[in-house]
Amino acid sequence: MTEIILKPGEVSLGQWRTVYRGARARLDPSCLPAVERSAKAVADILAKGEPVYGINTGFGKLATVRIGDADLARLQRNIVLSHAAGVGEPMPVPVARLMMALKLASLAQGASGIQPDTLALLEAMLVKGLTPVVPCQGSVGASGDLAPLSHMTATMIGVGEIFVDGVRKPAAAALAEAGLAPVELGPKEGLALLNGTQFSTANALAGLFEAENLFRSALVTGALSTDAARGSDAPFDPRIHVLRKHRGQIETAEALRRLMEGSAIRASHLVGDERVQDPYCLRCQPQVMGAALDVLRQAASTLETEANGVSDNPLIFAEGGEALSGGNFHAEPVAFAADMIALAVCEIGSLSERRIAMLVDPALSGMPAFLTPRPGLNSGFMIPQVTAAALVSENKQKAYPASVDSIPTSANQEDHVSMAAHGARRLKGMVENAEAVVGIELLAAAQGCDFHAPLASSPVLEKVRAALRIEVPSLDEDRYFATDMEAANGLVRSGAVAALAAELLPSISGE
Repeated sequence: MTEIILKPGEVSLGQWRTVYRGARARLDPSCLPAVERSAKAVADILAKGEPVYGINTGFGKLATVRIGDADLARLQRNIVLSHAAGVGEPMPVPVARLMMALKLASLAQGASGIQPDTLALLEAMLVKGLTPVVPCQGSVGASGDLAPLSHMTATMIGVGEIFVDGVRKPAAAALAEAGLAPVELGPKEGLALLNGTQFSTANALAGLFEAENLFRSALVTGALSTDAARGSDAPFDPRIHVLRKHRGQIETAEALRRLMEGSAIRASHLVGDERVQDPYCLRCQPQVMGAALDVLRQAASTLETEANGVSDNPLIFAEGGEALSGGNFHAEPVAFAADMIALAVCEIGSLSERRIAMLVDPALSGMPAFLTPRPGLNSGFMIPQVTAAALVSENKQKAYPASVDSIPTSANQEDHVSMAAHGARRLKGMVENAEAVVGIELLAAAQGCDFHAPLASSPVLEKVRAALRIEVPSLDEDRYFATDMEAANGLVRSGAVAALAAELLPSISGE
Protein backbone atom coordinates (compact mmCIF):
# COMPACT_ATOMS: atom_id res chain seq x y z
CA MET A 1 0.00 0.00 0.00
CA THR A 2 1.22 3.49 -0.89
CA GLU A 3 2.26 5.74 1.99
CA ILE A 4 2.66 9.48 1.75
CA ILE A 5 4.06 12.07 4.11
CA LEU A 6 1.85 15.05 4.80
CA LYS A 7 3.70 18.33 5.23
CA PRO A 8 1.07 20.47 6.97
CA GLY A 9 0.06 23.48 4.94
CA GLU A 10 1.83 22.23 1.80
CA VAL A 11 -0.07 19.12 0.72
CA SER A 12 -0.73 18.95 -3.02
CA LEU A 13 -4.04 18.12 -4.64
CA GLY A 14 -2.43 14.98 -6.00
CA GLN A 15 -1.49 13.86 -2.50
CA TRP A 16 -5.02 14.39 -1.23
CA ARG A 17 -6.25 12.35 -4.19
CA THR A 18 -3.82 9.58 -3.25
CA VAL A 19 -5.18 9.50 0.31
CA TYR A 20 -8.72 9.33 -1.07
CA ARG A 21 -7.70 6.39 -3.24
CA GLY A 22 -6.45 4.49 -0.19
CA ALA A 23 -2.88 5.55 0.60
CA ARG A 24 -1.71 5.61 4.21
CA ALA A 25 -0.78 9.06 5.44
CA ARG A 26 1.75 10.10 8.07
CA LEU A 27 2.76 13.52 9.29
CA ASP A 28 6.09 15.04 8.50
CA PRO A 29 7.77 14.99 11.96
CA SER A 30 9.12 18.47 11.36
CA CYS A 31 5.69 19.81 12.37
CA LEU A 32 5.92 18.55 15.97
CA PRO A 33 7.79 21.52 17.54
CA ALA A 34 5.02 23.87 16.40
CA VAL A 35 2.41 21.51 17.86
CA GLU A 36 4.26 21.43 21.19
CA ARG A 37 4.56 25.22 21.29
CA SER A 38 0.85 25.56 20.63
CA ALA A 39 -0.06 23.11 23.40
CA LYS A 40 2.22 24.96 25.84
CA ALA A 41 0.59 28.25 24.86
CA VAL A 42 -2.79 26.88 25.94
CA ALA A 43 -1.34 25.94 29.33
CA ASP A 44 0.19 29.40 29.67
CA ILE A 45 -3.12 31.08 28.76
CA LEU A 46 -4.93 29.02 31.38
CA ALA A 47 -2.35 29.98 34.00
CA LYS A 48 -3.28 33.64 33.56
CA GLY A 49 -6.76 32.87 34.87
CA GLU A 50 -8.57 34.93 32.25
CA PRO A 51 -11.68 33.68 30.44
CA VAL A 52 -10.83 32.45 26.91
CA TYR A 53 -13.49 31.09 24.59
CA GLY A 54 -13.47 27.32 24.19
CA ILE A 55 -10.71 26.84 26.73
CA ASN A 56 -12.42 27.76 29.99
CA THR A 57 -15.85 28.92 28.81
CA GLY A 58 -18.97 27.33 27.39
CA PHE A 59 -19.57 27.16 23.67
CA GLY A 60 -21.67 29.03 21.13
CA LYS A 61 -24.50 30.87 22.88
CA LEU A 62 -23.06 29.65 26.20
CA ALA A 63 -19.71 31.37 25.66
CA THR A 64 -20.34 33.71 28.61
CA VAL A 65 -20.41 30.84 31.11
CA ARG A 66 -17.05 30.51 32.90
CA ILE A 67 -15.83 26.96 33.59
CA GLY A 68 -13.68 26.17 36.62
CA ASP A 69 -10.31 24.47 36.34
CA ALA A 70 -11.60 21.24 37.89
CA ASP A 71 -14.12 20.83 35.05
CA LEU A 72 -11.93 21.66 32.04
CA ALA A 73 -11.34 18.05 30.96
CA ARG A 74 -15.02 17.26 31.47
CA LEU A 75 -15.92 20.31 29.39
CA GLN A 76 -14.00 18.94 26.41
CA ARG A 77 -15.50 15.45 26.77
CA ASN A 78 -18.99 16.91 27.09
CA ILE A 79 -18.73 18.97 23.93
CA VAL A 80 -17.74 15.87 21.97
CA LEU A 81 -20.55 13.73 23.36
CA SER A 82 -23.24 16.40 23.07
CA HIS A 83 -22.25 17.42 19.56
CA ALA A 84 -22.13 13.84 18.21
CA ALA A 85 -25.69 14.27 17.01
CA GLY A 86 -25.52 13.29 13.34
CA VAL A 87 -28.04 11.15 11.48
CA GLY A 88 -28.11 9.18 8.25
CA GLU A 89 -25.91 6.62 6.58
CA PRO A 90 -22.22 6.45 7.52
CA MET A 91 -19.73 8.39 5.45
CA PRO A 92 -18.07 6.22 2.79
CA VAL A 93 -14.78 4.99 4.24
CA PRO A 94 -12.56 6.67 1.60
CA VAL A 95 -14.19 10.04 2.31
CA ALA A 96 -14.00 9.56 6.09
CA ARG A 97 -10.29 8.70 5.81
CA LEU A 98 -9.74 11.83 3.76
CA MET A 99 -11.54 13.85 6.44
CA MET A 100 -9.24 12.38 9.09
CA ALA A 101 -6.16 13.26 7.04
CA LEU A 102 -7.41 16.81 6.49
CA LYS A 103 -8.00 17.25 10.21
CA LEU A 104 -4.60 15.77 11.01
CA ALA A 105 -2.80 18.19 8.71
CA SER A 106 -4.79 21.16 10.01
CA LEU A 107 -4.10 20.44 13.68
CA ALA A 108 -0.43 19.80 12.94
CA GLN A 109 0.14 23.41 11.85
CA GLY A 110 0.46 24.46 15.48
CA ALA A 111 -2.45 26.86 15.72
CA SER A 112 -5.00 24.66 17.47
CA GLY A 113 -3.54 23.85 20.89
CA ILE A 114 -3.69 20.10 20.37
CA GLN A 115 -1.48 17.79 22.45
CA PRO A 116 1.10 15.70 20.54
CA ASP A 117 -0.33 12.46 21.99
CA THR A 118 -3.81 13.28 20.73
CA LEU A 119 -2.45 14.04 17.29
CA ALA A 120 -0.50 10.78 17.36
CA LEU A 121 -3.66 8.79 18.05
CA LEU A 122 -5.48 10.30 15.07
CA GLU A 123 -2.45 9.55 12.89
CA ALA A 124 -2.24 5.97 14.18
CA MET A 125 -5.92 5.36 13.48
CA LEU A 126 -5.41 6.55 9.91
CA VAL A 127 -2.32 4.40 9.40
CA LYS A 128 -3.86 1.28 10.96
CA GLY A 129 -7.10 1.51 8.99
CA LEU A 130 -9.41 2.42 11.88
CA THR A 131 -12.11 4.59 10.33
CA PRO A 132 -14.77 6.19 12.56
CA VAL A 133 -18.41 5.50 11.72
CA VAL A 134 -19.65 9.02 10.98
CA PRO A 135 -23.31 9.75 10.12
CA CYS A 136 -23.31 11.88 7.00
CA GLN A 137 -26.11 14.34 7.89
CA GLY A 138 -26.23 17.04 10.53
CA SER A 139 -23.83 19.79 9.49
CA VAL A 140 -24.80 23.21 8.15
CA GLY A 141 -21.19 24.14 7.39
CA ALA A 142 -20.71 26.55 10.34
CA SER A 143 -19.54 26.59 13.10
CA GLY A 144 -17.59 24.07 11.21
CA ASP A 145 -18.82 20.52 10.64
CA LEU A 146 -19.60 20.03 14.30
CA ALA A 147 -21.72 16.86 14.30
CA PRO A 148 -19.67 14.71 11.90
CA LEU A 149 -16.33 15.76 13.39
CA SER A 150 -17.72 15.06 16.86
CA HIS A 151 -18.50 11.50 15.79
CA MET A 152 -14.93 11.18 14.55
CA THR A 153 -13.58 12.60 17.80
CA ALA A 154 -15.84 10.43 19.96
CA THR A 155 -14.06 7.31 18.72
CA MET A 156 -10.78 8.77 19.97
CA ILE A 157 -12.18 8.80 23.52
CA GLY A 158 -13.54 5.27 23.11
CA VAL A 159 -17.15 6.14 22.28
CA GLY A 160 -19.09 5.24 19.14
CA GLU A 161 -18.10 2.79 16.43
CA ILE A 162 -15.15 2.23 14.10
CA PHE A 163 -14.93 0.45 10.75
CA VAL A 164 -12.12 -2.13 10.69
CA ASP A 165 -11.80 -3.98 7.38
CA GLY A 166 -15.42 -3.16 6.63
CA VAL A 167 -16.72 -4.43 9.98
CA ARG A 168 -18.34 -2.07 12.52
CA LYS A 169 -16.89 -2.49 15.98
CA PRO A 170 -17.28 -0.61 19.27
CA ALA A 171 -14.64 2.13 19.31
CA ALA A 172 -12.98 1.06 22.56
CA ALA A 173 -12.65 -2.55 21.36
CA ALA A 174 -11.33 -1.53 17.94
CA LEU A 175 -8.69 0.71 19.51
CA ALA A 176 -7.63 -2.03 21.93
CA GLU A 177 -7.33 -4.63 19.16
CA ALA A 178 -5.05 -2.24 17.29
CA GLY A 179 -2.87 -1.68 20.35
CA LEU A 180 -4.18 1.84 20.89
CA ALA A 181 -5.79 3.51 23.90
CA PRO A 182 -8.41 6.26 24.07
CA VAL A 183 -7.19 9.72 25.04
CA GLU A 184 -8.43 12.06 27.74
CA LEU A 185 -8.90 15.38 26.03
CA GLY A 186 -7.24 18.38 27.61
CA PRO A 187 -8.27 22.05 27.44
CA LYS A 188 -9.18 23.22 23.93
CA GLU A 189 -8.64 19.77 22.37
CA GLY A 190 -12.24 18.67 21.95
CA LEU A 191 -13.14 21.96 20.32
CA ALA A 192 -10.08 21.84 18.08
CA LEU A 193 -11.02 18.38 16.83
CA LEU A 194 -14.71 18.98 16.13
CA ASN A 195 -14.51 22.57 14.88
CA GLY A 196 -13.46 22.99 11.26
CA THR A 197 -14.50 22.37 7.66
CA GLN A 198 -12.91 18.97 7.11
CA PHE A 199 -16.16 17.02 6.56
CA SER A 200 -17.34 19.46 3.90
CA THR A 201 -13.89 19.70 2.34
CA ALA A 202 -13.42 15.92 2.21
CA ASN A 203 -16.76 15.44 0.48
CA ALA A 204 -16.05 18.28 -1.94
CA LEU A 205 -12.61 16.90 -2.79
CA ALA A 206 -14.08 13.43 -3.31
CA GLY A 207 -16.67 14.94 -5.63
CA LEU A 208 -13.95 16.84 -7.46
CA PHE A 209 -11.81 13.75 -7.98
CA GLU A 210 -14.76 11.76 -9.30
CA ALA A 211 -15.87 14.68 -11.47
CA GLU A 212 -12.45 14.77 -13.09
CA ASN A 213 -12.84 11.16 -14.19
CA LEU A 214 -16.34 11.97 -15.44
CA PHE A 215 -15.04 14.93 -17.44
CA ARG A 216 -12.24 12.94 -19.05
CA SER A 217 -14.53 9.99 -19.84
CA ALA A 218 -17.11 12.30 -21.42
CA LEU A 219 -14.45 13.77 -23.71
CA VAL A 220 -13.74 10.25 -24.99
CA THR A 221 -17.38 9.34 -25.49
CA GLY A 222 -18.04 12.75 -27.02
CA ALA A 223 -15.34 12.17 -29.63
CA LEU A 224 -16.71 8.69 -30.32
CA SER A 225 -20.22 10.09 -30.73
CA THR A 226 -18.90 12.71 -33.14
CA ASP A 227 -17.41 9.96 -35.28
CA ALA A 228 -20.53 7.80 -35.01
CA ALA A 229 -22.63 10.75 -36.26
CA ARG A 230 -20.06 11.39 -39.00
CA GLY A 231 -19.52 14.77 -37.46
CA SER A 232 -16.81 17.23 -38.38
CA ASP A 233 -13.62 17.87 -36.45
CA ALA A 234 -13.33 21.34 -38.06
CA PRO A 235 -14.94 22.98 -34.98
CA PHE A 236 -11.95 21.71 -33.00
CA ASP A 237 -9.47 23.68 -35.12
CA PRO A 238 -7.10 25.46 -32.70
CA ARG A 239 -7.38 28.78 -34.55
CA ILE A 240 -11.01 29.09 -33.44
CA HIS A 241 -10.24 28.61 -29.77
CA VAL A 242 -7.08 30.66 -29.53
CA LEU A 243 -9.15 33.67 -30.57
CA ARG A 244 -11.45 33.23 -27.57
CA LYS A 245 -8.51 32.62 -25.20
CA HIS A 246 -10.15 30.40 -22.57
CA ARG A 247 -7.57 27.86 -21.47
CA GLY A 248 -10.06 25.05 -20.84
CA GLN A 249 -11.67 25.51 -24.23
CA ILE A 250 -8.31 25.46 -26.00
CA GLU A 251 -7.19 22.28 -24.23
CA THR A 252 -10.53 20.55 -24.71
CA ALA A 253 -10.55 21.26 -28.44
CA GLU A 254 -7.02 19.88 -28.71
CA ALA A 255 -8.03 16.72 -26.85
CA LEU A 256 -11.05 16.14 -29.10
CA ARG A 257 -8.97 16.75 -32.21
CA ARG A 258 -6.31 14.28 -31.10
CA LEU A 259 -8.89 11.71 -30.06
CA MET A 260 -10.31 11.69 -33.59
CA GLU A 261 -6.95 11.84 -35.36
CA GLY A 262 -6.54 9.01 -37.86
CA SER A 263 -10.23 8.10 -38.04
CA ALA A 264 -11.22 6.44 -41.32
CA ILE A 265 -14.84 7.30 -40.57
CA ARG A 266 -13.92 10.99 -40.45
CA ALA A 267 -11.83 10.72 -43.61
CA SER A 268 -14.76 9.15 -45.50
CA HIS A 269 -16.83 12.34 -45.48
CA LEU A 270 -14.22 15.07 -45.69
CA VAL A 271 -15.36 15.78 -49.25
CA GLY A 272 -18.89 15.92 -50.60
CA ASP A 273 -20.72 16.10 -47.27
CA GLU A 274 -23.87 18.19 -47.78
CA ARG A 275 -24.15 19.06 -44.09
CA VAL A 276 -22.75 22.48 -43.29
CA GLN A 277 -22.79 22.43 -39.49
CA ASP A 278 -23.22 19.85 -36.74
CA PRO A 279 -25.64 20.22 -33.82
CA TYR A 280 -24.30 22.10 -30.82
CA CYS A 281 -23.89 18.89 -28.79
CA LEU A 282 -21.04 18.01 -31.18
CA ARG A 283 -19.86 21.36 -32.46
CA CYS A 284 -19.80 23.21 -29.14
CA GLN A 285 -18.08 20.53 -27.08
CA PRO A 286 -14.92 22.66 -26.62
CA GLN A 287 -16.96 25.62 -25.43
CA VAL A 288 -19.15 23.65 -22.98
CA MET A 289 -16.64 21.08 -21.78
CA GLY A 290 -13.86 23.66 -21.73
CA ALA A 291 -15.95 25.91 -19.51
CA ALA A 292 -16.61 22.93 -17.23
CA LEU A 293 -12.87 22.27 -17.06
CA ASP A 294 -12.14 25.87 -16.11
CA VAL A 295 -14.80 25.76 -13.39
CA LEU A 296 -13.47 22.47 -12.02
CA ARG A 297 -9.98 23.93 -11.93
CA GLN A 298 -11.19 26.99 -10.02
CA ALA A 299 -12.95 24.72 -7.54
CA ALA A 300 -9.78 22.64 -7.25
CA SER A 301 -7.75 25.72 -6.44
CA THR A 302 -10.20 26.78 -3.73
CA LEU A 303 -10.32 23.32 -2.18
CA GLU A 304 -6.55 22.87 -2.25
CA THR A 305 -6.21 26.15 -0.37
CA GLU A 306 -8.89 25.14 2.13
CA ALA A 307 -7.35 21.72 2.64
CA ASN A 308 -4.06 23.34 3.61
CA GLY A 309 -5.59 25.87 5.99
CA VAL A 310 -6.57 25.92 9.65
CA SER A 311 -10.29 26.26 10.27
CA ASP A 312 -11.01 25.65 13.95
CA ASN A 313 -11.69 28.32 16.57
CA PRO A 314 -10.24 29.96 18.59
CA LEU A 315 -6.79 29.91 17.04
CA ILE A 316 -3.66 29.79 19.16
CA PHE A 317 -0.75 32.10 18.37
CA ALA A 318 2.05 30.69 20.45
CA GLU A 319 4.57 33.46 19.79
CA GLY A 320 2.31 36.03 21.46
CA GLY A 321 0.57 33.67 23.84
CA GLU A 322 -2.81 34.64 22.40
CA ALA A 323 -6.05 32.84 21.60
CA LEU A 324 -8.01 34.74 18.95
CA SER A 325 -11.65 34.02 18.11
CA GLY A 326 -12.57 34.39 14.47
CA GLY A 327 -14.64 32.57 11.88
CA ASN A 328 -12.37 30.30 9.85
CA PHE A 329 -14.86 27.50 10.50
CA HIS A 330 -17.35 29.15 8.12
CA ALA A 331 -17.23 26.94 5.03
CA GLU A 332 -18.45 29.46 2.46
CA PRO A 333 -15.42 28.90 0.17
CA VAL A 334 -16.14 25.15 0.22
CA ALA A 335 -19.84 25.75 -0.45
CA PHE A 336 -19.04 27.90 -3.48
CA ALA A 337 -16.57 25.30 -4.76
CA ALA A 338 -19.11 22.49 -4.30
CA ASP A 339 -21.74 24.51 -6.18
CA MET A 340 -19.29 25.06 -9.02
CA ILE A 341 -18.54 21.34 -9.23
CA ALA A 342 -22.27 20.57 -9.21
CA LEU A 343 -22.87 22.94 -12.13
CA ALA A 344 -20.03 21.40 -14.13
CA VAL A 345 -21.22 17.84 -13.45
CA CYS A 346 -24.74 18.80 -14.46
CA GLU A 347 -23.62 20.28 -17.77
CA ILE A 348 -21.28 17.39 -18.62
CA GLY A 349 -24.18 14.98 -18.22
CA SER A 350 -26.58 17.27 -20.08
CA LEU A 351 -24.34 17.54 -23.13
CA SER A 352 -23.76 13.78 -23.15
CA GLU A 353 -27.51 13.11 -23.09
CA ARG A 354 -28.03 15.47 -26.02
CA ARG A 355 -25.51 13.46 -28.03
CA ILE A 356 -27.38 10.25 -27.19
CA ALA A 357 -30.65 11.86 -28.30
CA MET A 358 -29.00 12.99 -31.54
CA LEU A 359 -27.63 9.51 -32.27
CA VAL A 360 -30.97 7.73 -31.81
CA ASP A 361 -32.83 10.22 -34.05
CA PRO A 362 -32.55 9.12 -37.70
CA ALA A 363 -33.35 12.63 -38.93
CA LEU A 364 -30.23 13.95 -37.20
CA SER A 365 -27.83 11.00 -37.28
CA GLY A 366 -28.67 9.42 -40.62
CA MET A 367 -28.57 6.03 -38.92
CA PRO A 368 -31.41 3.57 -38.25
CA ALA A 369 -33.93 4.76 -35.68
CA PHE A 370 -32.80 4.09 -32.10
CA LEU A 371 -29.61 2.50 -33.44
CA THR A 372 -31.18 -0.88 -34.12
CA PRO A 373 -30.85 -2.64 -37.50
CA ARG A 374 -34.57 -3.52 -37.48
CA PRO A 375 -36.50 -0.66 -35.86
CA GLY A 376 -40.11 -1.39 -35.09
CA LEU A 377 -39.64 -5.03 -34.20
CA ASN A 378 -36.81 -3.81 -31.96
CA SER A 379 -36.79 -0.68 -29.79
CA GLY A 380 -33.01 -0.48 -29.56
CA PHE A 381 -31.75 2.51 -27.59
CA MET A 382 -35.20 4.11 -27.14
CA ILE A 383 -35.46 3.70 -23.38
CA PRO A 384 -31.76 4.06 -22.47
CA GLN A 385 -32.08 7.59 -23.87
CA VAL A 386 -35.12 8.12 -21.62
CA THR A 387 -33.09 6.91 -18.65
CA ALA A 388 -30.32 9.36 -19.55
CA ALA A 389 -32.87 12.17 -19.77
CA ALA A 390 -34.28 11.25 -16.36
CA LEU A 391 -30.83 11.27 -14.76
CA VAL A 392 -29.95 14.63 -16.30
CA SER A 393 -33.17 16.19 -15.02
CA GLU A 394 -32.51 14.78 -11.56
CA ASN A 395 -29.09 16.41 -11.62
CA LYS A 396 -30.59 19.72 -12.69
CA GLN A 397 -32.65 19.73 -9.50
CA LYS A 398 -29.63 18.78 -7.39
CA ALA A 399 -27.48 21.47 -8.98
CA TYR A 400 -29.39 24.31 -7.32
CA PRO A 401 -26.73 26.23 -5.37
CA ALA A 402 -26.51 25.17 -1.73
CA SER A 403 -24.51 28.27 -0.83
CA VAL A 404 -27.46 30.62 -1.31
CA ASP A 405 -29.34 28.89 1.50
CA SER A 406 -28.88 29.64 5.18
CA ILE A 407 -30.75 28.94 8.41
CA PRO A 408 -29.90 30.35 11.86
CA THR A 409 -28.69 27.93 14.53
CA SER A 410 -27.54 27.99 18.17
CA ALA A 411 -30.19 30.47 19.34
CA ASN A 412 -29.25 32.88 16.52
CA GLN A 413 -25.62 33.10 17.63
CA GLU A 414 -24.72 31.32 14.40
CA ASP A 415 -27.06 33.34 12.22
CA HIS A 416 -25.55 32.72 8.77
CA VAL A 417 -24.27 29.33 7.68
CA SER A 418 -22.75 28.00 4.46
CA MET A 419 -24.60 24.72 3.81
CA ALA A 420 -21.30 23.41 2.45
CA ALA A 421 -21.81 19.98 3.99
CA HIS A 422 -24.77 18.83 1.97
CA GLY A 423 -23.63 20.96 -0.97
CA ALA A 424 -20.53 18.79 -1.07
CA ARG A 425 -22.21 15.55 -0.07
CA ARG A 426 -24.68 15.65 -3.00
CA LEU A 427 -21.78 15.55 -5.49
CA LYS A 428 -21.27 11.80 -5.21
CA GLY A 429 -24.83 11.07 -6.35
CA MET A 430 -24.66 13.68 -9.08
CA VAL A 431 -21.45 12.22 -10.49
CA GLU A 432 -22.92 8.72 -10.38
CA ASN A 433 -25.95 9.94 -12.34
CA ALA A 434 -23.76 11.61 -14.94
CA GLU A 435 -21.47 8.56 -15.17
CA ALA A 436 -24.49 6.44 -16.00
CA VAL A 437 -25.40 8.90 -18.78
CA VAL A 438 -21.87 8.77 -20.18
CA GLY A 439 -21.99 4.96 -19.97
CA ILE A 440 -25.15 4.97 -22.10
CA GLU A 441 -23.43 7.31 -24.55
CA LEU A 442 -20.49 4.91 -24.76
CA LEU A 443 -22.88 2.13 -25.79
CA ALA A 444 -24.73 4.32 -28.28
CA ALA A 445 -21.59 5.77 -29.86
CA ALA A 446 -20.00 2.34 -30.25
CA GLN A 447 -23.22 1.02 -31.78
CA GLY A 448 -23.30 3.97 -34.16
CA CYS A 449 -19.76 3.28 -35.31
CA ASP A 450 -20.77 -0.33 -35.99
CA PHE A 451 -23.04 0.93 -38.78
CA HIS A 452 -20.00 2.40 -40.56
CA ALA A 453 -18.11 -0.91 -40.81
CA PRO A 454 -15.69 -1.71 -42.29
CA LEU A 455 -14.55 1.85 -41.64
CA ALA A 456 -12.90 2.30 -38.27
CA SER A 457 -12.60 5.22 -35.92
CA SER A 458 -9.24 6.53 -34.70
CA PRO A 459 -6.74 4.11 -33.13
CA VAL A 460 -7.36 5.40 -29.62
CA LEU A 461 -11.15 5.36 -29.96
CA GLU A 462 -10.99 1.85 -31.39
CA LYS A 463 -9.20 0.79 -28.22
CA VAL A 464 -12.15 2.12 -26.26
CA ARG A 465 -14.63 0.31 -28.51
CA ALA A 466 -12.65 -2.89 -28.17
CA ALA A 467 -12.67 -2.63 -24.37
CA LEU A 468 -16.43 -2.20 -24.45
CA ARG A 469 -16.95 -5.07 -26.88
CA ILE A 470 -15.16 -7.44 -24.50
CA GLU A 471 -18.02 -6.76 -22.09
CA VAL A 472 -20.90 -5.90 -24.41
CA PRO A 473 -21.48 -7.23 -27.95
CA SER A 474 -23.06 -5.13 -30.67
CA LEU A 475 -26.85 -4.85 -30.40
CA ASP A 476 -28.41 -6.76 -33.30
CA GLU A 477 -31.68 -7.68 -31.58
CA ASP A 478 -33.31 -6.41 -28.40
CA ARG A 479 -32.03 -8.03 -25.22
CA TYR A 480 -32.01 -7.32 -21.50
CA PHE A 481 -30.44 -3.86 -21.58
CA ALA A 482 -29.69 -3.31 -17.89
CA THR A 483 -26.70 -5.67 -17.95
CA ASP A 484 -25.15 -3.85 -20.91
CA MET A 485 -25.65 -0.49 -19.21
CA GLU A 486 -24.12 -1.68 -15.98
CA ALA A 487 -21.04 -2.99 -17.82
CA ALA A 488 -20.56 0.28 -19.71
CA ASN A 489 -21.15 2.30 -16.55
CA GLY A 490 -18.50 0.19 -14.82
CA LEU A 491 -15.96 1.04 -17.50
CA VAL A 492 -16.67 4.74 -17.05
CA ARG A 493 -16.82 4.74 -13.25
CA SER A 494 -13.65 2.68 -12.82
CA GLY A 495 -11.67 5.12 -14.94
CA ALA A 496 -10.98 2.50 -17.62
CA VAL A 497 -12.41 4.63 -20.43
CA ALA A 498 -10.34 7.68 -19.51
CA ALA A 499 -7.24 5.54 -18.91
CA LEU A 500 -7.26 4.28 -22.50
CA ALA A 501 -6.79 7.85 -23.72
CA ALA A 502 -5.07 9.31 -20.67
CA GLU A 503 -2.13 10.87 -22.51
CA LEU A 504 -4.51 12.94 -24.65
CA LEU A 505 -6.77 14.29 -21.92
CA PRO A 506 -6.42 17.44 -19.79
CA SER A 507 -6.63 17.25 -16.00
CA ILE A 508 -7.99 19.59 -13.36
CA SER A 509 -4.49 20.16 -12.02
CA GLY A 510 -3.19 21.03 -15.47
CA GLU A 511 -0.67 18.17 -15.31
